[in-house]
Amino acid sequence: MSKVAIIYCGSYEYSEVKSAVDRGFSLLGGPSAFVQPREKILLKPNWLSADPPEKCVTTHPAVFKAVSEVLQSAGAKLSYGDSPAFQSPETASKRTGILAVAEELKIPLADFKSGEEVYFKEGYQNKKFVIANAVQENDGVISLPKMKTHGFQRVTGAVKNQFGCIPGVGKGEFHVKVPDSYDFAKMLVDLNSYIHPRLYIMDGIFAMEGNGPRGGTPRKMNVLLFSTDPIALDATACRLMNLDPGLVLTNQAGMEMGAGTFLAEDIEILGDPMEPLIAMDFDVNRKPEKPYKKNGGMQFIKNAITPRPYIMEEHCIKCGVCVNMCPVEPKAVDWHAGNQNHPPTYKYDRCIRCYCCQELCPESAIYIKKPLVRRLFCRRT
Repeated sequence: MSKVAIIYCGSYEYSEVKSAVDRGFSLLGGPSAFVQPREKILLKPNWLSADPPEKCVTTHPAVFKAVSEVLQSAGAKLSYGDSPAFQSPETASKRTGILAVAEELKIPLADFKSGEEVYFKEGYQNKKFVIANAVQENDGVISLPKMKTHGFQRVTGAVKNQFGCIPGVGKGEFHVKVPDSYDFAKMLVDLNSYIHPRLYIMDGIFAMEGNGPRGGTPRKMNVLLFSTDPIALDATACRLMNLDPGLVLTNQAGMEMGAGTFLAEDIEILGDPMEPLIAMDFDVNRKPEKPYKKNGGMQFIKNAITPRPYIMEEHCIKCGVCVNMCPVEPKAVDWHAGNQNHPPTYKYDRCIRCYCCQELCPESAIYIKKPLVRRLFCRRT
C-alpha cells in the first residue's frame, strides 16, 4: 500500500512547522530513508510566479527551511530552485522569501535557466524532454509542491510540480504540442516518472482555492502531506478538498500508467486523521463532465463547446501578461484592435485552451467559462 502522512500544522510559525516536518519524516522512516551523507539533493519548491508567500501561490519559506534543516542534518548537500513561468529564478527566489532562508543555510540556487534533451524510453505519451541542468547535476530531488486549484487540471500538486523542471519557454511549447488535457496529464506523469523525486512534501498549511493557481483565494487547511507516491499524495489532497480524486486527470493517468494509486483502499494514512481536516466547502471544480471527443477536422465544434478563458474587463489592468504568455502564433489573446488602453481580446479559433493566460494573470481577471453550446448539449456523466 502507498503511504501518505497527514500532519496537522496550524501556522507558519517556524517552531510549529519544524516540529510537523520532523514528525512527517519520522513516520516515513526518517531522513536517512531518502538521503545519504554527501549526496547532492535538489529541493524543488513551487514558484509559479514571483509572488510573496502570503498570496499562497508558492511554497512557504518556513516549510522550505524546515525541510532543508532536516536534510542537512542527515548530511545532504542541498541546492534549490524552479523555473517560473515568466520571471527569472533569482527574482522568484527573492520575492517568495526563500532566498533569505537559502542564504542563511548556505544553500545555492541551482541552474534552472538551461537544460539538455533527455530520452525517456519508458514514457507513455512523451519520450523526450529538455530538463533543467539543476536536475541532471544532482543525485536526487525532493519535491515541495503547494496545495492549489488549477484551471486546466482542477488541482496542481505533487505531479505537476515537476513541470517547473522544464526551463523557460519550453513549458509553453508543450501546451501547443499537447493541447488535449488528458494527453497533457500523461505528459506530466511521464515527466514526473523521469525525474522521480524521492519524496513529496506538500505545503497545505494555507492552500489556494477558487481561481487558481495564481488568482485564487488563500484557504487555511492546516496540513503538511508527505509521501513517496505522488498520485496517492495528490488524491489525499483532493479528499481534503472534498473533491473526488478520480476527476483529476493526472490521478487518472498516473494510475493507468503505473505511477501510483488514487484508490482510498490502497492508501495507508499515517499521522493525523483526515476527517477533521476536510474542507467540505472548498472552492474547486467538482462537476463531472463527459469529455469532448475529437472528431476529425471539426475544429469549430471543439471551439464551440470547450470551456474558454475570458477577461473581466473591470479587473484587467492591461499589463499584457496574458498576451506575453499565450504560446500560439499568431496570438489567441492580444490587442487585436491595436489599442492597449483597453483590455486584450480573444480570437477563440486560435485558442488551444491551455489556460496559460488564466494561470498567470496577476489580477485574477481571467476566468474559465463554459460555452452555452456545451451547457445545453454536453451531458454530464
